[in-house]
Amino acid sequence: MHLFIFFILFGSIFLDTMASNGKHTTLQEGQSPLQLPKAEQRDCHVKPGEYGTVLFTSTDRNFIEFDEGWEFLQKGITKMKRIVEGMPETQFSSDDYMKLYTTVYKLCTQDPLNDYSQQLYDKYRETFEVYITSTVLPSLREKPEESMLQELVKRWTNHKVMVRWLSRFFHFLDRYFIARRSLPSLNEVALISFRDLVYHEVNANARVAVIDLICKEREGEQIDRELVKNVVDMFVEIGNGKMDAYEKDLEAHMLENTGDYYSLKASSWMLEYSSPEYTLKVDECLRRERERVAHYLHSSSEQKLVNKVKDEFSVAYANNGIKR
Repeated sequence: MHLFIFFILFGSIFLDTMASNGKHTTLQEGQSPLQLPKAEQRDCHVKPGEYGTVLFTSTDRNFIEFDEGWEFLQKGITKMKRIVEGMPETQFSSDDYMKLYTTVYKLCTQDPLNDYSQQLYDKYRETFEVYITSTVLPSLREKPEESMLQELVKRWTNHKVMVRWLSRFFHFLDRYFIARRSLPSLNEVALISFRDLVYHEVNANARVAVIDLICKEREGEQIDRELVKNVVDMFVEIGNGKMDAYEKDLEAHMLENTGDYYSLKASSWMLEYSSPEYTLKVDECLRRERERVAHYLHSSSEQKLVNKVKDEFSVAYANNGIKR
């Protein structure tokens, strides 16, 4: 496991050198093939490639056809999926990682007619789309609210693990092909796949389930706060640095529900409690709402939530007065 982590962190630099395995020679800027040893000048052609000028000999037999390379990569991807799904499978070794990375490297650095960078980029996206459609979405459908939340958290966690592994296998694309063409990064491609295929389908049901749990807690029931926090984190993370998804798809509805809840409470408590008692109830509600933010809501919600609660109690006080 330690070796695998080492390769994850430092392997790409090492593998860029080792993956070529001496089969081609990179020309320095301004260098002519005639400046190479005579054995390397014979029967050669020059590739002014996207990753540097590379010289290949006609006797080079190290080319990989796309179908052959992709078949090997698919075996690694299948193994990774089995591990993520908790099926019996051996862990990846550093040698496994090196072979997968090297295969991607070779498919990207062959002569122009055998440069499969774009095809690999497309297959990377397709890998997530197929997995989500065939495995993730069926596991989420037809589940009751809390069970659906648990499955959603599991699937989001698994997705992030898959992204970490696959983005390492395909890292050469990120470093060169994607960077030079200003394409979405591998992490972004994977996030977009989950957002478009999973999040857009389930976020409304997830929101309803989360708000129901918050309401139950307000009524004194014990709830799984960690589950709620993990779902809230997904709403935040799906925005990829922006808060739009959390604010529009969850927070706005949660604040509306909070207003409705405390509007009813305020009207009821005004008939039950004296002014000092009513004030104590308000203070207690504000304390508990701040506690909820600390346990499972995003910190940016605290002031909005507090203001919403204060507004509802203030409106009730102004409209109805307090019995002394």
